[in-house]
Amino acid sequence: MTAIDHLLGFLRGLRAAGLPVPVVKQRDFMCALTKVPPRDVGHLHRIAVATLTTSVADREVFDPVFAHWFTGRGLPELSEMDEPGQTGTGGMGDDTQPDGAVQEGSGHRASWSTVDRNAVFAATTAGQRRLLVRLRSDLPAAMPVIRSRRRVPARRGDRLDVRRVHRDAWRAGGEVVRFRWRRRPTRQRPVLVLIDVSGSMKQHSRDHLRFAHAVVASCERAEVFTFGTRLTHVTPALRARDVDAALSALTNVVRDADGGTRIGPSLLEFLGNARHLGMARGALVLVLSDGLERGDCVPLVKAVRRLSLLAHRLVWWSPLACDPAYRPVTRGMAAVIAHVHKLAGVRDLDTAQQQVAMGM
Repeated sequence: MTAIDHLLGFLRGLRAAGLPVPVVKQRDFMCALTKVPPRDVGHLHRIAVATLTTSVADREVFDPVFAHWFTGRGLPELSEMDEPGQTGTGGMGDDTQPDGAVQEGSGHRASWSTVDRNAVFAATTAGQRRLLVRLRSDLPAAMPVIRSRRRVPARRGDRLDVRRVHRDAWRAGGEVVRFRWRRRPTRQRPVLVLIDVSGSMKQHSRDHLRFAHAVVASCERAEVFTFGTRLTHVTPALRARDVDAALSALTNVVRDADGGTRIGPSLLEFLGNARHLGMARGALVLVLSDGLERGDCVPLVKAVRRLSLLAHRLVWWSPLACDPAYRPVTRGMAAVIAHVHKLAGVRDLDTAQQQVAMGM
């Protein structure tokens, strides 16, 4: 048995044991082995854990399968493995693509971890619907406001409405009976929601999209975009009245869900569109992401700095920040935290409702 056959058998064993190992994770695993060849079985185990598991529950399934394939058998010979994406014996063929085929792009829009498939959204539970009702009720009061530039008639105001006073006086034979006033009313600021739908956010992005549906339904001016390896405008799909109907409409729109992560390039793509800039200017910008950027963090820092300058307020919600011990020490978050007005922990609708109740 060749090294690649041994590794593919190991991946099939994980799937047979019940551990979901999508194509993106398989490619991460193979790429890591070619870039950093393991020194021994222990080193191979650490690489596999980092690329193929995401939780303690995954480890309970993973460790016995790894022990079966590698403990006592030694390290497979990896020198003849192909690079991920090649068509030789090391390429990821049909046998390793149970979750959908990966299509390589032109190299200008995405890395090799790009996926192109329909997202799957579970039905909204009764408890989630109750939380959405509360969110739609609480969101308007939590949104920041701005004074309108135009004045309107009011009982009390800061400027005399000379035209109305003159009209009333003309009707009263030239006597000024009462003063009339004008004032500048308040209105909601625009809201821009940017949702990370990459693989690392798979457990949270569905609830984040449900929250975005509540924002679109209850706020006067709201726009929503998703990003994984590309930027997608999803506001039209979220205007459906029922949340499950809206999520169903997203299945044909959000094609990069559960794939790779390109936060910086996606945000720069947003800022590179003149129409999109108007959505961010003076708005409450809400980014829902764990901030785990893949690759160079310079585009991420550049994009977040500019967003912070354009926006009235830039708020970052991360599921990792739900842990009281969390500190933004990863490369991406450590670089952008200085430009974020507020960092909070949100992993589901319940924690989102708590943040809304505390004020945006």
